[in-house]
Amino acid sequence: MSNPEDTPEAVTEEAPAPAAASEETAAASPATAAPKRKKGKRIVAEGVVHIHSTFNNTIVTITDTQGGAISWASAGSVGFKGSRKGTPFAAQLAAENAAKKASDQGMRSVQVLVNGPGGGREPALRSLQGAGFAITAIRDVTPIPHNGCRPPKRRRV
Repeated sequence: MSNPEDTPEAVTEEAPAPAAASEETAAASPATAAPKRKKGKRIVAEGVVHIHSTFNNTIVTITDTQGGAISWASAGSVGFKGSRKGTPFAAQLAAENAAKKASDQGMRSVQVLVNGPGGGREPALRSLQGAGFAITAIRDVTPIPHNGCRPPKRRRV
């Protein structure tokens, strides 16, 4: 029992060794090797604004002509919660927010694709014009069923 390897000190010295080995393997993995960097700002002169307006929310995404997202905003990301996300004012603020981010990257002219039946369609469009974008085309791309799914039941208020 007088063997120095059996003392508690020797055991505590050996315990950190496996932890150090796991740190080395974690540092060697590519996911933790370098922190994720933010993409640099691109200069994009023209793009496409996608306005997805439902009864519950409005999402505005601004992309380049190939479809790569440049900026986006929704009524929820602007700070509205619950039923207030479906209001026209929330859609207006969301479009202004997305337009500001895109104009910081040099966007000047846009095509607008409007999708959905919500109340935020036109306020979002007006706020894009107010942000200084030259709107070249406006298209409604709302899918229209050829008698597909059964619609929700009528509300009795």
